[in-house]
Amino acid sequence: MNFRQLECFVAVVDEGSFTRAARRIGIAQPSLSQHIKALEEDLNGRVIDRLPRGVSLTPAGRALLPEARLAVRALERGRQGARSALALELGELEIATVLSMAVGVLPAHIGVWHERHPHVAIRIHEFRHRNLLEDAVEQGVADFAVGPRPLRRWDGPLETVAWEEFVLVVASSDPLATQSDVELGDLSEREWVLYHPDHGLAGIVDDICRTAGFRPRGTVRTSQAEGAVRLAAVGVGIALVPDNIVSPGINCAVLRFRPRLIRDVAVYARSDWSPTAAAFVDVLRSNPRERPAGSISIEL
Repeated sequence: MNFRQLECFVAVVDEGSFTRAARRIGIAQPSLSQHIKALEEDLNGRVIDRLPRGVSLTPAGRALLPEARLAVRALERGRQGARSALALELGELEIATVLSMAVGVLPAHIGVWHERHPHVAIRIHEFRHRNLLEDAVEQGVADFAVGPRPLRRWDGPLETVAWEEFVLVVASSDPLATQSDVELGDLSEREWVLYHPDHGLAGIVDDICRTAGFRPRGTVRTSQAEGAVRLAAVGVGIALVPDNIVSPGINCAVLRFRPRLIRDVAVYARSDWSPTAAAFVDVLRSNPRERPAGSISIEL
């Protein structure tokens, strides 16, 4: 079993066709078929069944696929890392993150990165929940993650580089709009803009409200934090969001909680930082904010 065989195997699975897979990796179809045949001979069993329209994985193929993907991605990252070690001039950096941080945390830092390394592109992989983010990094989907600190034990590099604050968004006409801060316990009778259950912020809203002794009553659910801001701004309900996603152009009021609610922003990877990833982490470390005294950290 060698890398070329695994690369052909993954390409056939992804494309669902030997013809498209051969075109994708730049070899003739008979050569690709020979690589698959050699792989199956080495394993002493079939990994792919040809169908009239497409292909199907055998049980052996399903068992092989996750590790084959990791091997192919690892070599791709190795190649990119080697090039990056020579010069941060060309290439692509892949970052995995959660939806809210893709909107709130990353844009400003990507702007700085583009000024420093204009020829190194960035690809963002966005996930609805931190658990999916952690799974993706473990599976080698991206070079590293920017997100909440992992809940599970993490053996690779892990560093807290910033924090974000959760705030309450209300319509400008809401009586609360005249206040600068609010206690959670005062919101038990209010209607909320909530998140879909599979969204990471849904658990945060439920947990902090439960700690305050009530269950939030929702009028609408959304899968986007920026959508929650706009819904709250038009008076549908109040919304809890990270402070960094509230656009100055939206007509709403933003209140801090008493005590203030913050969440750490971490960077972590499956293996050691590549030179390119390390350079981006340096960007994330810039302009640190002092953590507010007496604040409460959200771990969900």
